[in-house]
Amino acid sequence: MPPAELILDLRIQPRAARDEIVGYLGERLKVRLTAPPVDGKANERLIAFLAEVFAVPKRDVVLLSGESSREKRVRIVAPKRMPGVLDKVSAAGP
Repeated sequence: MPPAELILDLRIQPRAARDEIVGYLGERLKVRLTAPPVDGKANERLIAFLAEVFAVPKRDVVLLSGESSREKRVRIVAPKRMPGVLDKVSAAGP
């Protein structure tokens, strides 16, 4: 059963060739995004991409910190799908 809430610490690489979760870089999950880090476009793309990956509405992906940084923390509410790369992640309980 998927967790009620998932908190992820991320390292973002903007202007990548494609959107993808690469794997772990230290304790952070590395995510590549095609969007540039200008005018919040990378944050918007990150939220849309994570919503797609975890099969949740965009409103259930919340940027908790790192709005203008490459290191971000996000909350995903009630993820319906868990990518295999997240085996190392510990999820918050209900």
